[in-house]
Amino acid sequence: MSIEDNVQAVKDFFAAIGSGDKERVLALVAEDFEWIIPGEGWPLAGTHRGHAGLAKVLEKASKEVEMTYPKPPEFVAQGDRVLVIGVATGRIKATNKTFKDDWVFDITVRNGKLTKIREYIDTQALAKASA
Repeated sequence: MSIEDNVQAVKDFFAAIGSGDKERVLALVAEDFEWIIPGEGWPLAGTHRGHAGLAKVLEKASKEVEMTYPKPPEFVAQGDRVLVIGVATGRIKATNKTFKDDWVFDITVRNGKLTKIREYIDTQALAKASA
């Protein structure tokens, strides 16, 4: 796959999540997919593996967190890695507290499928909003 194909796979993944198309999201990730969300004390933190883990964290996110993205993310790619750089604002529903999160997703794409996401996020802002 080309770098452009990898970036498009990541863009398709974000679009599928944004539209709530669970079947499309799962079709875009490998069976052994891994998503690492750092931090403690906020609902989505942890390592989520496989299609079941992905489905579970997306379900949890829809129930516990509201997020908006004030501007489109930036995509930077080399080889099988795509970095997605963005900003999210949102609210933790349980506490009704808001947050601003500057983030980077380090995504690995192989054979047209996402295999790994490692988030670099403002864990302190998210934990404060969750407390």
